Amino acid sequence: MDVETNIFAHQIEAVEQGISERLTGQVAGTSGLTVEVGDFSAPIGALCTVRNRSGRDISAQVVGFRANQTLLMPLGETAGVSRGDTVVCESSRQTVGVGTGMLGRVIDGLGGPIDGREPFHVEQYYPLMRQAPAALSRRRIDQWLGTGIRAIDAMATVGTGQRLGIFAGTGVGKSILMGMISRYTSADVIVVALVGERGREVGDFLARDLGPEGLERSVVVVSTSDESPVLRIRACLLATAVAEFFRDQGNDVLLLMDSLTRLAMAQRQIGLAAGEPPTTKGYTPSVFAMLPQLLERSGRTAAGSITGFYTVLVEGDDITEPIADATRGVLDGHVWLSRELANRAHYPAISVLDSISRVMPDVVDAEHMAAAQTVKRVLATWQEIEDLVNIGAYAVGTNPVFDLAVYGKPLIDEFLQQAIREGTNMAQARAGLLTLAEDLEHRSGQLQEESKMRQPAGMGQAR
Repeated sequence: MDVETNIFAHQIEAVEQGISERLTGQVAGTSGLTVEVGDFSAPIGALCTVRNRSGRDISAQVVGFRANQTLLMPLGETAGVSRGDTVVCESSRQTVGVGTGMLGRVIDGLGGPIDGREPFHVEQYYPLMRQAPAALSRRRIDQWLGTGIRAIDAMATVGTGQRLGIFAGTGVGKSILMGMISRYTSADVIVVALVGERGREVGDFLARDLGPEGLERSVVVVSTSDESPVLRIRACLLATAVAEFFRDQGNDVLLLMDSLTRLAMAQRQIGLAAGEPPTTKGYTPSVFAMLPQLLERSGRTAAGSITGFYTVLVEGDDITEPIADATRGVLDGHVWLSRELANRAHYPAISVLDSISRVMPDVVDAEHMAAAQTVKRVLATWQEIEDLVNIGAYAVGTNPVFDLAVYGKPLIDEFLQQAIREGTNMAQARAGLLTLAEDLEHRSGQLQEESKMRQPAGMGQAR
């Protein structure tokens, strides 16, 4: 009986809200991407059908109001819509059918399968728009979650229920990194949202980056760049709702969303079409209101957890651009992919000095934390003297701290690099980090002793 109630939840909610799902209106005109409907009191977010005279139905969503008109944005092409066409409200509140049969499936922004297989069994209906868990109902993040990426697990350890941003320009290995995390993570379930991707890249990601082993425990939600901005936003909301379903089943869920920037662009299109004023770089106020509402839905609850990785496309590798700046203030850390490292064939191109996990001190022991700090100090020193070393202006033996950086840089690079098909786990990453830090500490002691021996007799003594 409970299952039946869940299946018809969207109809029950519509009745409780006193909104008829057969509410009708007529097309009064079009303006850009929107369809104007007169005498139509459907709420924002309602799904509607425009029935044109050629017999072709067009799905649309209510996005705003202007004067006495209700503004709809079609989920597909507006071609064929004409004045006087009938508009029918199909659902006043957006929901998605979910179930454990979604695992291993590829679905679109409406929740339907696009992998050519039979429809999966729907167990419940979950709302696309949902309040984030209350602040005091969240459990503390005190357990690590392995990503299978040595550079992340060792140097920016992720906590179960944490939200991190992957900040990258184009062509630095973002999709490959996401595929590696999907294959090697210790999470129970993976939900991947590919939003605004090129159609060609979707198939490549599934076959090359995710692979059969990754897809087996994943749900992939796809909305390509040629689809309506409404569908792109729905894909993000739908992926989050699917992650919430599996979290409520007691799973540790990994949510990979690519990308927040394309989500923001889609919302900007909708906002501008609905008459919102543009702000920084043309982004409307609703964009910056939507981001925290979406991101806060991830986290750790009494039932389970959603660990979120959200990619952000950084225009011109400028980390201060509006969307990157806004998301950094909401997320619990970020991973920065460096174009300079990618150009040197250093993969994954993670700049550990520019990456941070704000919960790392809470999920690793003191020995792990100290080892990571040792490695970061050596890298920071190398960054200071790299130009001097490259032009031959630094003589080895001048400064033991600099000498350690020259010695340690190749060892650190070897540790941080990882082949695409090279899997690892948290225990291996920690053991490798401790070994590396011990080697650096040992070499540092040797260099300090050698430096003292080179000093002239009596140097440094009080006079």
